[in-house]
Amino acid sequence: MTDLLEGEYQPSTQQWVRDNVELYESTGGKEGWYLQGRKDWPVVVITSVGAKSGKLRKNPVMRVEKDGVYLAVASKGGAPEHPIWYHNFVANPTVQLQDGPEPKLYRARLIEDQAEYDEWWARAVDVYEPYADYKPRAEAAGRTIPLFLLEPVD
Repeated sequence: MTDLLEGEYQPSTQQWVRDNVELYESTGGKEGWYLQGRKDWPVVVITSVGAKSGKLRKNPVMRVEKDGVYLAVASKGGAPEHPIWYHNFVANPTVQLQDGPEPKLYRARLIEDQAEYDEWWARAVDVYEPYADYKPRAEAAGRTIPLFLLEPVD
C-alpha cells in the first residue's frame, strides 16, 4: 500500500488500532474491514496528518458512505473530549481514506448545518447502533459529537 499523504507514519499507542490498520492495509481491505469481530460493523482506514507532530496517523473508522462521500464520527465512545484525530482533521483537512485495496484523498469538512448533521447522524446510527448511546453521554459532558464529511479530492 502506498501512502498518498507524505510524512512519517507514527503508529497508534493502542495495540488494537495498530493491529486493525496493519491487517486492513496488508490485505487490501479483504481482512480487518470490520470492528471487534462483527461483520455488521464495517470500517475504513483514515490517515490524517498530526496537528502537532505533522506525522501520519491511521485510524479505523466506521464505514458510513453515500454516493462516494464518507462520514467520520468523532464520537470517542461519548467521552467528554474529542478524539485526537478530530484536531488533525481541523488542522489538516486533506486525509487519505482506504475503503478496499486503493486509498484515495478526501477533504474533511465539519458539518455545521443542523439538517445535514441530523441526516448523516441517522445514517451513522444505522451502520453502528452504539452511536445512539454515545450521543447522550457526550451531551451530558457538554460535548456535541462532531461529524465530518469526507469529500473526494479531484
